[in-house]
Parts: sequence; structure tokens; C-alpha cells
Amino acid sequence: MRFSLIKASLLSVALSTGAAGAATHQVTVSADLSQQGPVINKDIYGQFAEHLGRGIYEGLWVGPDSSIPNTKGFRNDVIEALKAMEVPLVRWPGGCFADEYHWRDGIGPKDERPVKVNTHWGGVEETNAVGTHEFFDLAELLGAEVYINGNLGSGTVREMAEWMEYMTSDKNSTLANQRRANGREKPWDIKYFGIGNESWGCGGHMEPDYYTDLYRQYATFLKTPPGKKPLLVGSGGHTEDTQWTDVLSKNIERDMDGISYHFYTLPNDEWETKGHATKFDEKMWFATLERTYRMDEYLKNNIAILDKNDPEGELGFYVDEWGTWYDAEEGREPGFLYQQNTLRDAVVAAVNLNLFHAYAKRVHMTNIAQMVNVLQAMILTDGPEMLKTPTYHIYDMYSVFQDATSIPLTLEAPDYAMGDKAVPAVTGSLAKGKDGRTYLALVNLDPNNSASIKLDVSGGLDKTLKGEILTAEKMTAKNTFDDKDAVTPKAFKTTADDFTLPAKSIVVVALN
Repeated sequence: MRFSLIKASLLSVALSTGAAGAATHQVTVSADLSQQGPVINKDIYGQFAEHLGRGIYEGLWVGPDSSIPNTKGFRNDVIEALKAMEVPLVRWPGGCFADEYHWRDGIGPKDERPVKVNTHWGGVEETNAVGTHEFFDLAELLGAEVYINGNLGSGTVREMAEWMEYMTSDKNSTLANQRRANGREKPWDIKYFGIGNESWGCGGHMEPDYYTDLYRQYATFLKTPPGKKPLLVGSGGHTEDTQWTDVLSKNIERDMDGISYHFYTLPNDEWETKGHATKFDEKMWFATLERTYRMDEYLKNNIAILDKNDPEGELGFYVDEWGTWYDAEEGREPGFLYQQNTLRDAVVAAVNLNLFHAYAKRVHMTNIAQMVNVLQAMILTDGPEMLKTPTYHIYDMYSVFQDATSIPLTLEAPDYAMGDKAVPAVTGSLAKGKDGRTYLALVNLDPNNSASIKLDVSGGLDKTLKGEILTAEKMTAKNTFDDKDAVTPKAFKTTADDFTLPAKSIVVVALN
């Protein structure tokens, strides 16, 4: 049974005008709290750490000899912040970087590791200081599971198979003993393993039929001890393309647990001039939200293909790269993909998380791009300083939905429209958390008008609802190193009978 968050009928509900002259959307949320939908897999809240710009180096890793307080080379302030928002999963080493990464370059004494050129991202030197052992150190510090992307594009079957053996073998093989000699006695656990990345593009510019044959070949030789085999991920399509989902799900009949998918939100269709991260008007605000809401259609179309080709529901659909992508910040290396993060990004994140919840039957894992200092980051750093972005706060507020049991929800809301395009003015999620409480998340996409929420909920509802709200006076509000708390959650309290959702806001409340 699909978790139906927002039914397709976006009603043309009239707006009422309050005393101050501002319009108010009339929104009805209907649910029976005794009903259950799919579990919202915690891995939907996965993160992504690629060797790109200052994402790994400076952002996460400063080395054990740094004056910045660290544990095993990873900066304590960043680790503490990420642990607080309960990161369940981290994807590494890419991304495009994965298909040029040769794992043997990143093991053994650091002063003996080869220095390579990161040809994808800025042409900078890659010291390989952070390799397999260091990445698993990071995961253990975070208490997170791992998603490793293997090198299909420029690697070999043997190389990928031997990496798997190095990481997972409990025998006295040469590779397992090499791991032990490098400081790790016990094998590691791997939750997911991707066979290539963006094989339609930077991972080799392949056609899906050709990739399918390669996938079957590579997957055949990924051997692990009993009970140690990770979930294997096929490199799927992107944006409106459904061909990869179709070909892979029809032609790979074994050794594939899910298909990846990528979609980045740009304010426009121009990759060369995507739009500014912080200088935008309502037209660009709307364009960004309209484009990000296309995720609904893209998920629906790909999942329809999976339902046809995989009616037993054995394959997951993994959105392992998504988020906002703007023009690089002026004065910075364009290949480092550093951009600021505003209230707009928080709304984008919440809208997409609501959609992932809606398709939780198939969407078991996603990875926002990326964790630190790259694209829609959780955290930005500047030397010894760090700050939490508005997107970080959404992940923190929404952490109650990790492994929660979804509750079917009907949300009747008017459109937020501009020209001939429209998105729902309000989207939402409803689920019973692991703590036994029922949580409702609502997002008001309209930057000008509030929403009056009518709760038509059976099954037990507190008269007073408490939670958190994230909003700001301006659409462009952001956290800076001079004002780290400009956009931060505040306590939210309302009654079930008088529930107003402010303009451009995200609220998470407990219903009981």
C-alpha cells in the first residue's frame, strides 16, 4: 500500500483575507491515525561525501596534527553536529570521483600514498590521505552505516572484487591480512555498494544495454563471507529519463537490490547560468520550487516502471544524488561547487523529504549532495569556524521520521502559482515515530501568504500541539560566520483548532 501523502487533486480553494490584508490559504489535513503505511527507511536521510572541493579535506578531515580539535583527523565540531542530527548513512568516495578512484591509492602509510590529480573537480592534487580506513573511521565516529561506490568507469573487475575482499573477508587471505597489517583486524560491514556512478555520463558515457552487461559481469565477482554481502546498487538514470530504470529492471535478474537515480534542482534550465544562491527574487524562488517539485513526477514515472518489471517489489529506488545546484560563489574555485544555503534550500529539502516519504514503499535510500561545503550542504566551514545551514536544521527537525511508520494523509490545499505553472501551496508528512508519538510536518511554499490548517484527524489528537518551526523574515535569509543563528528553529506551539502555518515556513509538531 502506497503512502499517500498528497493526493493529486490540488483544489482551487479560495483565499480569505485577514484583517491585515494578507491572504490566508485554507488547508485541510485528513487522516485516521489508526492506519499504517510503509516504514520510512532511515536511509532516506543519507548523506554524501565526495572528494570534491572542501567537502572531505578542510570540511571533514583536517588531519591528526591540526590545531583544529579532531579525532583521528576528523574535526570534532563537524562530527558533533552531524551526530546530533542522526546521520544514518554516508555515501563515498563519489560521485564522478568514484570512477577515477583506485582504492589501493588510499591504504597504507600516508606518506607513501600516491598523489593524483582530481580531474573532475578543479584539477587539484588528491593526496589520498582519506582512504578506506579513514572513511570507516568517519562512519564509526558518526554511528552511521556506509554506502561505497565502486569504480566501474576506469577500474577493472579484479580491482573491485579485491576491494570487496579487503573490506569484508574474515579469512587469512593476503588481502585480509593486508587490511589487518594496516590496522583493522575485524572486517567492516557495508550496507550498500554501488557498481559505477552516472554511467550515462561521467562514469563512462555508456548506453544502458552496455552497462547492463558490465553490471552483471562485475556483480558476479563481488564475493563476501556469508551474511556480509551489501545491497548492490545499479547506476540508473536522471531527471526525466526512465530508460535506465526500464532496461536495468528488465535485464538484470540477480545480484541487484536497487537502482540509483539523480536529480538536481536548478532555478532554470541553463547549466552555464544556473542562478545565484542568495540573490534572488520571488520569481526565482518560485522557479526553484516548481523545478524541485518535478521530483514527484519523476518518482512516479520510474516507480511505475518498477511496478511493471518488478511486481514483487524486490528492487529499491535510490535517489542517491539530489539537492540544489546554483552558480559557484564569486571568487571561489568553480570546480569546488561551494554555495551558500538559504531558507529557500530548507524549503526545497523539506518538500523533497515529504515526497520521499510519500513513495517510501520503493524509495528506501537517498543521499543529499553534499554533507559539508559542497552544493546543498548541511555544514559550512571556514578555517576553525563552522556553521549549520538551514538545510541542516530541516534534517534535524525531520529526524523523528527516521524508521517511522507512515500514516496515509490527504492534504487539500490550493496552488501556489506563477504564470501557467503551479505547485501545492502546502505539502506534508504524517507518521508514527519510533518513540510512539505521531508527528506531522507541514511546509508552506508560499513566501507571502500564511495557511490556516484544519485538522480532520481521528484516532487521538492533543488539544495543544508542540514542536518546532523554521522560517525567517526574508526569502534570502542565511546563516553566516558573523550570524550563525539567523535561520534556526524556534519552539512552536498551537492548538488543534487554531493552527496557522506562517508564510515560507516548515513546521514539525507532535499530534499526540
